[in-house]
Amino acid sequence: MQASVIPYGHPRSLNMHKYIRTHSTAALLTTLSIGCSEKPLETGLISATRTCNGHADLCDRTLEDVTLATTHNAMSSEAAGWIAANQGFGITRQLEDGIRGMMLDTMDWNGEDYLCHGYCELGAQPLQEGLGEIETFLDTHPDNVVLILFQDGLSVERMTSALDDSGLAARAWTHDGEFPTLAELIDSGTNLVVTAESGGPPPAWYHHAWDLIQDTPYSFSSEDEFSCEANRGETTSPLFLVNHWLGTPLPTSEGAERVNTDAVLHERAEACAEARGQRVNLLGVDFYDRGDLFSVVDKLNGLD
Repeated sequence: MQASVIPYGHPRSLNMHKYIRTHSTAALLTTLSIGCSEKPLETGLISATRTCNGHADLCDRTLEDVTLATTHNAMSSEAAGWIAANQGFGITRQLEDGIRGMMLDTMDWNGEDYLCHGYCELGAQPLQEGLGEIETFLDTHPDNVVLILFQDGLSVERMTSALDDSGLAARAWTHDGEFPTLAELIDSGTNLVVTAESGGPPPAWYHHAWDLIQDTPYSFSSEDEFSCEANRGETTSPLFLVNHWLGTPLPTSEGAERVNTDAVLHERAEACAEARGQRVNLLGVDFYDRGDLFSVVDKLNGLD
């Protein structure tokens, strides 16, 4: 019998109804007998080891001690037909693939709340729909912590109302000066961190981004221009975002494929951590599926 395969970032729990449908009766009885046997049986099944963001080793770490794979303009995708898109795939696919930090832009378009960047005519998604995708993922994959950085073109009232209506506000964590571990965030049902570039509290969980995050510059036309200099936030802001993408002036998958390689991305992340004296917590890229983002993040997390 082959081992069950659990994708990256999915909770390692057994869906009994699905298991019954897809496995033989003998295999099911073998699985059920494990808890009653004096000696564990060699079944080939993956053990039910707890994971946080896809890895058991991350459960006892705080957000300050991990690096999250992050997408720039996460809502802007080729799959959804956006013009000059920043990503190949949409929000749900990104989360399923292992993205745990998202930069999302919100704007008013014809009196309605939308996710879009600059000109909504080039691509737009209703804000409630996009937030609903994140809520559905966290509801079905509860052993994960996600951070959102909004470039908020809507008022705090409209933003928090949308987050409340989507169900995300109920799981939003509030920073009180200390960072819980990922496992503690998950166990308390507060596995979403909400930050906004312009707005801020109240409510307390709607954090002003630059109180929590400091970052690098973000406008580069070639990799030779990459810089680790201080940009937004304060040197005391506890989380560090490295903005790592090219605009020439528009994003291109070819450019992303070049700068998302291990040789470029890992080297810059390490250089910026050394230059700023702070661990990289959010590594933001365009076209996350091109290059080596996930393996670089695993290296930075000491998981390689």
